Amino acid sequence: MELTLAIHPITAIRFGHSTRLDGTSLDVDAEQLRALLLEDQTLTAVELELACPGESCRAGPVFDIIEPRAKSPDSSPDFPGILGPPHTAGLGTTHVLEGSAVTVLREKSPGDSRGATGYVLEMSGEAAVGSKYGSLQHLIIVPRTQSGLPDYARHRAYRLAGLKTAVYLARAAFKHEPASRATFETLDSGARGRDGLPCVAYVGQIFSRQRKPELYEQILYGLGTDGMLPVPLHPDEWLDGALLPSYHTSLGGAETYFYQNHPVITELYRRHQARELNFGGTVATIASADNFDRERNCRFAANLVRTVLKADAAILTKFGGGVPHTDLSETARLLEGMGIKTAVQVTDLARDRRVESALLFNFAEVNAIVCIGGNSTSWNVPRVERVIAASAELKEALGGPLHLESLNVVGIANQQGASRLRAMVY
Repeated sequence: MELTLAIHPITAIRFGHSTRLDGTSLDVDAEQLRALLLEDQTLTAVELELACPGESCRAGPVFDIIEPRAKSPDSSPDFPGILGPPHTAGLGTTHVLEGSAVTVLREKSPGDSRGATGYVLEMSGEAAVGSKYGSLQHLIIVPRTQSGLPDYARHRAYRLAGLKTAVYLARAAFKHEPASRATFETLDSGARGRDGLPCVAYVGQIFSRQRKPELYEQILYGLGTDGMLPVPLHPDEWLDGALLPSYHTSLGGAETYFYQNHPVITELYRRHQARELNFGGTVATIASADNFDRERNCRFAANLVRTVLKADAAILTKFGGGVPHTDLSETARLLEGMGIKTAVQVTDLARDRRVESALLFNFAEVNAIVCIGGNSTSWNVPRVERVIAASAELKEALGGPLHLESLNVVGIANQQGASRLRAMVY
């Protein structure tokens, strides 16, 4: 497999009479885009807003953030299983509007672990600096769905609106020469013995069964995680639309933008191309609902790394809170027992900041641990000049001044390697 990203930098988005690229500016025909989105009968109206870095602006609650991307006609489909047929993702050329984002808002607060504000997009101040999303040009979708819809139907409408918009915008780049290209080379069995370098695999959780999945939730090629076992995926599938986040607002979870720019996968690719290691492939798995599922899934994932990917080492990340933590550590313990060295990324979510509270496993052999916390980081943010939200009540709640924790600012407390926070030892 080979995936090429044709990269078109974007430094400004503005509304215009047609959707087109003008140098590094993206003009958007708002009426044409709105008509496209309203083809979905579950939407009754759509508001479109723009937000730029440094602006005194706050938006929320955030449902998802997507990088505008579109596949060339001779490539694999756009978001297969949802917008396109369920063919293998990661083939051919993908046009990328780098520096921009499509942000989809919810109509009401998600509640649960994210509180009244849900995930907030900050475009100015210290909290904005802590998130990659604060540096992007955003086209923000404020959807209005039919009254009385069940949550899963409303969330499905949000998802379709975001993905359709991302593809619609990126197709404006088809007739333009990209500023640069990034090619992710084919991984094959012959590469594993290259230069005697170690073969490294990635094991990533894509959902936690501590949360009850919604009906018809689209996570992997348009399907949910019911009955899912660990599955080997080519790294390009992660980067090119095969995987999408859960509808749930998980603790330090992921956005579509995260998967499109997955930091662990892109770093392994970089080091593979620099001949520092051999990137052997990936395994997608879930955190289990009970001990039976945990034993089965952890052993399946470890055996795939050993027998299918034939790796010498593995990097593991988790999705969510304590249950994913234990699945990650058990998989790492099994791999170490097979002679496969592991490195795990974990997040301390203990509010009392005591080691005893954060200690969910203590396996001597799992001793390469990267802590990407930040749960204790917070900001007192001022009132902003502009709030983008779906209702007057939400606008008032988000207007400020507010006390925001890192887990409530989208893109900051990411548990899978995308955080900009740095751990300091005093």
